[in-house]
Parts: sequence; structure tokens; C-alpha cells
Amino acid sequence: MLRFLRTASTRRLLATIAGTLAVIAGGTAIAVAATGSGPVPKAQPLAGAVHQALSAPKITGISANISFTNNLIDSSDFTGQSADPILQGASGRLWLSDDGRLRIELQSDNGDAQVVVNHRSFWISDPIQNTVYEGTLPADHGAQHSSDHGIPSIASIQSFLTRLMGRVNVSGAQPTDVAGRAAYRVTVSPKHDGGLLGSAQLAWDATMGVPLQFAIYARGNTTPVLELKATSISYGAVPASDFNISPPAGANVVRLGTGGAPTGADAARVHGRSVTGARAVSAAVPFKLVAPVSLVGLPRQRVTLLTMGSQKAAMVGYGENLGGMVVIERRADSHATASGGLGGLSLPTVSINGAKGQELSTPLGTVLTFTRDGVSYTVLGSVPATAAELAARAL
Repeated sequence: MLRFLRTASTRRLLATIAGTLAVIAGGTAIAVAATGSGPVPKAQPLAGAVHQALSAPKITGISANISFTNNLIDSSDFTGQSADPILQGASGRLWLSDDGRLRIELQSDNGDAQVVVNHRSFWISDPIQNTVYEGTLPADHGAQHSSDHGIPSIASIQSFLTRLMGRVNVSGAQPTDVAGRAAYRVTVSPKHDGGLLGSAQLAWDATMGVPLQFAIYARGNTTPVLELKATSISYGAVPASDFNISPPAGANVVRLGTGGAPTGADAARVHGRSVTGARAVSAAVPFKLVAPVSLVGLPRQRVTLLTMGSQKAAMVGYGENLGGMVVIERRADSHATASGGLGGLSLPTVSINGAKGQELSTPLGTVLTFTRDGVSYTVLGSVPATAAELAARAL
């Protein structure tokens, strides 16, 4: 990660800026948090602040104390007395090396949650659920094509930002301080089709170019829904022993899929090609596909065949950008039951044309599941619960 900033080509660096800003794009801009009492860098245009970050000296490692905020799920939806550091937030520590290793530890009285990345492999432990999630990060196919290792000029960065601002709102670089370091903060929000997302903020060390804070806000809310920030930080080589940690013995292991499909799913391929289109996907799945040409006023944009474990499933997308919705359909598990709870959560039940469903509503979006005629449907999107319910009843 750190090495990437020093060796990637100009094209890749600009693409990375684009990807970062696109990921943190939200809906409407919010007021930026006030600065603390630490050092503040001099004011300068965003392009200059980004260029300064990309030109920062090489870093061999990072050690930091961190704070993680998670307000996605209301406290009333949790059962029992155990606080879950992943689902409810916690303080902890972070270590990062320049050779592709990362460890995040979120501490709680009921056991510490761990996020460990070792080059491309990763695992995440949830002590409350006694579960370990394992997976592999996508390969960086562009790395072998890097030939220009220069830092993009301020003019190149400004040209890119100008084009980007035609699609999303991007604030200037606000001088601030985070974790006792002089920093710049930028706020990003889309011009339209933002769903429930309000905006996102990214703050980085003005001298070292390292991200110090990342926060996502719901539309109309000045309190972050998700936030990861450093409360103190130091730079220098990190001992290998800080990364030498194994998943807890005896935990339930869940293997995660990668790529653009939902968690645990991958795009199914036939003869090396993805299967797309309502007719082709309908012929490939072992159930009757339901994919109306429009759903609650949103036009159907794509139908893709997925593999979920050993099952063939379908993903149907409606609308564009963050204001759209996705429907995932697969054959229902004959042993599954609607218990009203999931992983320590007490989820509300809803009636979908007589079928019993479960609904998780968050400030950033809704996930609704129900089963009908042996088919399991999942409706998800950055929409209110009422919109997800209307979509489910229209299937």
C-alpha cells in the first residue's frame, strides 16, 4: 500500500484518486468538523495538497491508536448484553507495513476483533459470534504495466479534479489537525442519485501523505454513520511480531467471495464469459426468474448470473448509481427458517404479499429478504425501508 504510492505510474495514481473519491462520494455536502488544538498546515488548493501528499517521503511502517464508529444498526436491534466491536464500534490499534501487511485490532471486554491482511489474503474475526471470515483480495493486474513512476503534476491533478467535479461535488482542502498531526480534509458528495448517502470525508497527514480519518455520513445527518480515525500515530518500521497472529482456534470459518458481486457470490462464467441478460440467465437458473422491466419506477439495467456456493443465482439491477436497487434471487434453502434474528440481531419481520420477510434498515440503506414458492429474494439498496418493501411487493 505504501509502496504503491511511490512506484505506481501517473495513470494509476490518477485512477486511484478517481476510485477513492468515487467510493467516498455521498449525497449532499455537510459542514466539516471543526479543527482541534494541534498544528494546522497552510491553506492551499486541493490539487496542491494532493500533489504534496503523493510527493511525501517513503514510509516504512505505521503504528497508530484508532477509534472506530459504527452507527449503521440501532442499539435496540441487538440482543443480549455483549457489545460487538465490529457492529457497534470500539477503540483499538492499527499496524501497517510497506510490504503489504495490515492489522487492525478493535478491543472489547468480550474479546478483541481482528482484521489481518497478509499481502492478498485476509481474515476478520468477530469474537461475539465466534466467527472468522477469510478471503483473498483481487490481484492488481495493472501493476505489471507500470512504466512511468513519476508523480503527476499539479496541473494534471487539477485537470482530473475539474473533470471529476462535473459529476460530483468536491470541497477544497481544508486545513485541520487529526491525531496531533497537521492535516487536510476533503468532503465529497455526488450531484445526483446519491440514495441515502450524504457525504464522506477523508483527512490525510499534510507532511506524510497518510490517511488519518475516513467518515461516511447519511443524508441530512452531521454525525458519521461509519468512521475510522487515528487518535495518535507514529511512523517507522513495524516489528514482524505485531503481524504474527493466527485466527482464534475453534471459530466458525466463513469463506468470502471477491469481486463486484455481493458477499459470498461471484459472477458465473461460461466459456470464460459472464452470463448476462434476462433470457440467458433465466435459462441458466433452476427456478423461475422474476425480473420485471421496471421496478417501482426504476428501469431494469442488468441481469447477471451468479454462483453462490454451489448454487446458481441471479442478480437484477434497477436504476443507476446509488439511487438504484438490486434484487438477488436463488433457490431457497429447505432447512432455513425465519427466526427473526441474525448474528445477535433482532430483525423486524415484514409481510410481503403474505410471505414472511426480515428487514434490516440502516441510515445508509435497507436489506430485505423473503421466500416465496421455493425462491429466496433479497432486495437491497440505498433506499428507505418503505421503498424496499414496495419493491419487494412488486416482484
